[in-house]
Amino acid sequence: MEQPSSHLKIRRTNGVSVVEFADRKILEELSIQEIGEELNRVVESETGIKLLLDFRNVDHLSSAALGMLITLNKKVKEQRGNLKLSDINRQIFEVFKITRLNRVFDIHETAEQALASF
Repeated sequence: MEQPSSHLKIRRTNGVSVVEFADRKILEELSIQEIGEELNRVVESETGIKLLLDFRNVDHLSSAALGMLITLNKKVKEQRGNLKLSDINRQIFEVFKITRLNRVFDIHETAEQALASF
């Protein structure tokens, strides 16, 4: 079930919505806002959603993008869903550690590991 989207590639695997980012750099305010809106639509489409954000294609992430992820995480929890992140490159993961967001998010090294943990 591939949905057309400018920033995201979304597929279903074993009841999990897997989201891959089309953009290597998630830096600009407008694209972050659009990504946030697209992700919100995915979350609102299913109560108790299992959502995996796969960052394998992402090289750069702005602090505004981190804010959008925090908001998304809150929304997923309100919907009694489950959000996991995977394949975050080392530089971006350092930012997650510095900001202690690695304690807020359930982060896995690979998408396969994340899928197995749902």
